[in-house]
Amino acid sequence: MGAGAAALGRAALAAALVLLYYGFSIGITFYNKWLVKSFPFPLLATLLHLLLIFALSALFRALARCRSGRPRATLSWADCLRRAAPAALSTSLDIGLSNWSFLYVTVSLYTMTKSSAILFILLFSLLFKLEEMRVALVLVVLLIAGGLFMFTYKSTQFNTQGFMLVLCASFLGGIRWTLTQILMQKAELGLPLSVSEKLFHFHEAGMLPCLEICILLLATRLLGDHLSLLNWLGFAVCLSGISLHVILKAINTKGEKTLNLNEEASSDPDLELLLHHTEHGEEEEDVETIQQH
Repeated sequence: MGAGAAALGRAALAAALVLLYYGFSIGITFYNKWLVKSFPFPLLATLLHLLLIFALSALFRALARCRSGRPRATLSWADCLRRAAPAALSTSLDIGLSNWSFLYVTVSLYTMTKSSAILFILLFSLLFKLEEMRVALVLVVLLIAGGLFMFTYKSTQFNTQGFMLVLCASFLGGIRWTLTQILMQKAELGLPLSVSEKLFHFHEAGMLPCLEICILLLATRLLGDHLSLLNWLGFAVCLSGISLHVILKAINTKGEKTLNLNEEASSDPDLELLLHHTEHGEEEEDVETIQQH
């Protein structure tokens, strides 16, 4: 009974966290669309948002340092300019151009075009040797690109300027996440905890398909976005590419974990066996020496 109650509690907590994530992710999209309509200065709004995030981050950092009593990880100015600044600049431009695009495009077109960021993430992952070229990745690229083309082809609410803004934001998003991953993997900077699976128990990409479906359905119901049959078919093709990418990442991650566990499990017995043989050999030599005397 105790184990069942604990499992039920964990399931309820996971469901609450998923709903909270969906609520904030969907809400921020519709909020940005509403804000740009009411306050048509997207870059200024982005600047104010980033300043607010900076202030809150500094506050929580100070609170964490006071509570733990340990100094937080710090970067030198050289590391900030050479390693952190490119990721920060691409992040700010990604958010700024995304908000700017809301002046011209619908939420549905924004959502579909922004999903192309996975293409650019794969591209830069290959360039920076974070991924290996595989046939499956080519299929993922073709599915997402083909679905995006079908979604935007002869769309009644298509806007070229807004589309290019979102596409540039997706391109910068690919640079942003790739540079962030490289930055967080630098152990000498003291930041690897930020990408530890003990801290983040789910991957955002795994929740992206359902999240996109919710946004598109709400956009058609609440904002009156018009989607043709071809648009929905393109969305399904693009969604299949994203889902394939998520499945491949999950299989690859599981395979790497299994390989690491097997290596760890095999290394210890071998060491113990080697030590056992060594000790046994030394005992036999001692016995033979005693018999000779």
